[in-house]
Amino acid sequence: MRDHPRKPRHEAAEASPTVWTGRASNRAQWVLAAAGAACLALGVVLAVSSNWTSGIVPLLMAVIGCVAAGLLMLFGTLAFVNVAVRVDGHALEVRCGHMGLPRRRILLAHVVGAEFVPQVTPRQWGGWGYRWRPEQGTAVVVRRGEGLVLRLGDGRTFTVTVDDAEEGVRFIRERLQLPAAGAPAGG
Repeated sequence: MRDHPRKPRHEAAEASPTVWTGRASNRAQWVLAAAGAACLALGVVLAVSSNWTSGIVPLLMAVIGCVAAGLLMLFGTLAFVNVAVRVDGHALEVRCGHMGLPRRRILLAHVVGAEFVPQVTPRQWGGWGYRWRPEQGTAVVVRRGEGLVLRLGDGRTFTVTVDDAEEGVRFIRERLQLPAAGAPAGG
């Protein structure tokens, strides 16, 4: 048996991690999901136990409307209850909700800059969820708070609200060998 030299503990502790992960969640979305479930339940109750005397068409319209609105609210909000962000040496990946959908993967080769934003609000983007605004780019906004912004080589931007976004930006800049914010570019 051969002995392998071991690194001292302090050297191993100083090595930078190979993956950064961040999460963010919004408990208020559960209230909207509950409203969607209630609307869906109302549609089912109407379909099963209704004695509408005004005809089948109004009943059918009410049932379909309640079920459709309930499903849209339920699944639309559950998809954005939380977000998970993972950055490795090759890409940033964003997964929304418990099923990980919608999902977005951006290769770091397409990223030309990364910035920390201390306050991203749903109002800036027109609400919670997966958002696109021509003047701002694309965003995944699950809550108000800190976020990270990627500047892509084609001029577009991608913003995501995530806890510890500043550390995520630092990690991305190290991988891209970009200068820290406010630091002069090497030259």
